Amino acid sequence: MKKLLTFLLAVLMIVPALCACGQKSTSVVRLNEVTHSVFYAPQYVAMSQGFFAEEGLEVELTNGGGADKVMTAVVSGQSDIGLAGPEASIYVYNQGKADHTQIIAQLTKRDGSFLVGRAEDDAFSWEDLRGKTIIGGRKGGVPEMTLEYVLRLHGLTPGEDVTVDTSVQFNMMAGAFTGGQGDYVTLFEPTATQLERAGKSYVLASIGQESGEIPYTAYFANESWLRDNADTAQRFVNAIAKAQQWVAEHTDRQVAEAIIDQFPDTSLDELETVTARHRQIDAWNRTPVMERHALERLETVMEQAGELAHSDWVPFDELVNNTFAQNAVR
Repeated sequence: MKKLLTFLLAVLMIVPALCACGQKSTSVVRLNEVTHSVFYAPQYVAMSQGFFAEEGLEVELTNGGGADKVMTAVVSGQSDIGLAGPEASIYVYNQGKADHTQIIAQLTKRDGSFLVGRAEDDAFSWEDLRGKTIIGGRKGGVPEMTLEYVLRLHGLTPGEDVTVDTSVQFNMMAGAFTGGQGDYVTLFEPTATQLERAGKSYVLASIGQESGEIPYTAYFANESWLRDNADTAQRFVNAIAKAQQWVAEHTDRQVAEAIIDQFPDTSLDELETVTARHRQIDAWNRTPVMERHALERLETVMEQAGELAHSDWVPFDELVNNTFAQNAVR
């Protein structure tokens, strides 16, 4: 009897240990996003549907309030991974920093902002902007540069035919516009739809639909962090890839329901409208892989904006590490 009790106690001690061995250890990832927007719906889906948790990750999300601030947080080690425009990584690379950031996953493939005016105009023409002022965001940021790119496509020269106001901070653009500044503004969602429903402004055009595909928003991390945390980085990208597929396979309503906790001040109907608007312009990547031709279009946009000399174009393989994304797709 004594031997039997001893055996049973030994078994009871071993079983929990065996169960623990089958579990993934939880890793904390400090993620810094450029702004909080429905534009990043797949990321919030990864959180709400448990894709990060399935990969053994706990994500601590903070809002950087601008690509420059996100990059500062990543480079200084305050954040592990940043979500912002790839231009931030290009700037850092060209500064000659040894431990520069590398892009590990692409989230969106078009500009997610919309041109907003004060009056509804079903017959809107880009020529209507001639002689007017547009609040366009931070100079050198992808939203502002893409706006200038689109203006040039429509025969308007920024600074001559139309004024692009870059003096207003990103998070203050809607308030400045409703307060009377500028004739037009570019806004992200859900802000654009909320102002439209309140009768304060009207969405006139999609900047992303006009510009074509650009690797607009991507995840990046310091090379040293990626070397030391390759498994964590892979699990992070795996979760994003699952979320991108989930969004592609579900309705606008289902996506809205999945992310509503992230936007407590936005109704489900508004979120569904915004989701549909993003899907209509094909805003989201189907996979986290970044393509070379897309990055080259971004560098063309930056060059035309006077923010990047052609001689400073960054070699694709130096800036982009597609290994994690390709593994996630496989």
